[in-house]
Amino acid sequence: MWHVGGNWSAREDRTASAVWLGILWVGMIAGFGVDIPRYLRENPPSPEVVHVHAVVFTTWMLLLTAQVLLVLRDRISWHRKLGLFAAGWACLMAVMGPWAAMASQAVDLHGPIYDPPFISVNIVDIGGFLVLLAWGFTLRKNPAAHKRMMILATVSLADPGFSRFSGYVIPTEPHSVIPWFLWTFYGNALLVLLMLAWDWWNRRLVRSFVVGSAALLAAEYVASLVYFWGPWKALTTGWVLAWAKHFA
Repeated sequence: MWHVGGNWSAREDRTASAVWLGILWVGMIAGFGVDIPRYLRENPPSPEVVHVHAVVFTTWMLLLTAQVLLVLRDRISWHRKLGLFAAGWACLMAVMGPWAAMASQAVDLHGPIYDPPFISVNIVDIGGFLVLLAWGFTLRKNPAAHKRMMILATVSLADPGFSRFSGYVIPTEPHSVIPWFLWTFYGNALLVLLMLAWDWWNRRLVRSFVVGSAALLAAEYVASLVYFWGPWKALTTGWVLAWAKHFA
């Protein structure tokens, strides 16, 4: 059951990867879909960098989808070439993610979406994505581990979509750590648990994926703890005010 690499055909993981990607798309479309009316009525409107950020991160989802489809169609050489471009695109995401997070907070000082402590979630999202992506890239000669880590890297970015949907269904934000963690990160946790359950059922638990999954969920729980920590609120408020003063 416990594997470093897959001793099964790489083809046997292809359909599962497409299913996990499909669930990711459903969560993203559902969450951002129900949030569109609020987004269009924002006052003041979101800064331009947020629109650019949306394009950059949506492009990543399209790149990942293309990668999965190329593997399904046995276009492995194209998959590898596009993978190099995707790695470069991730560097752009590393810049756009924090930039959009700070700019959106700074433009709405003390408004309805002003929530500096939420930067803990932004840090874990983009940090988890970059670490897991780099890990997955180093495992590209190990197809079983590589597939799982690349999907897991994108799972770390799932909460913006899934949490918008939970906010639509349950508009009252929880005020304690565990309910808030579930309210914010339930989509990430659901995808991780489904992927682990599938591998466990098929006796194909890949060590790097299990370790990466546990680390991601632990980091997201720490982000939830920090969100309610007073000194973190003071620190992030100072960051946002400084950003607003110098860049807004």
